[in-house]
Amino acid sequence: MELDDRITIATPEGIELELQVAGLGSRFIAGLTDLIIQVILLILIVVATGVVSGGDKLNAAVEVIFSFAIIFLYPIVCEMLWRGRTPGKRLTHLRVVRQTGAPDDLASSAIRNLVRVLDGATLLYLPTVISILVTAHNQRPGDLAAGTLVIREAVIKTPTAGAHTPQELPSSWDVSAITPQELAAVRQFLARRTSLEGAARAELAGRLATGLGAKIAGAELRGDPEVFLQTLANLKDRAR
Repeated sequence: MELDDRITIATPEGIELELQVAGLGSRFIAGLTDLIIQVILLILIVVATGVVSGGDKLNAAVEVIFSFAIIFLYPIVCEMLWRGRTPGKRLTHLRVVRQTGAPDDLASSAIRNLVRVLDGATLLYLPTVISILVTAHNQRPGDLAAGTLVIREAVIKTPTAGAHTPQELPSSWDVSAITPQELAAVRQFLARRTSLEGAARAELAGRLATGLGAKIAGAELRGDPEVFLQTLANLKDRAR
């Protein structure tokens, strides 16, 4: 059973975006996928150290170092490289963000994943399951400690062509739920995006696209968030 919830977060532009918080089912699939990948990597390390033998002590040291990296650093490195996503989360369209809606950072990722040692396999994931079921925003103990959320990303299919014309705009999108205030925030971002620093620009575009994408019936969030925002603005212009 999937128990998704929703949370409303205020953006720097002063509007509120509704994000869908991931439930137990999708998080289980993501976690199982990552666990399978980690087990495969551990097996490869054992095989490799057995084939390229440099002595039992050296093999043991190498296995310990790489096992530590795979178990503890794998989720942290993935979340930093893919903006809050591991391969399992990418598969299930989930992303880790801070409670403010900002992207996951190194400190919060390290905390939430180190706590996994206690609330994960050590105790048969019972604290994780109970915490996700009873907390308001489906947070496991690591999320509570780090101040993070796991959200479900909308999937937005955007045209692949360069410039958008009314003929190229998707006819299946229902943008009627987008309020004037939300549209104003989109237009403000599009107008000043070239003046924003790269990371801040990507962060704001992603937050706007994820929040507004959940309100557009018929849309799937894929590709560049800025293309989605431009498409949304063009659709609203056409609807006038």
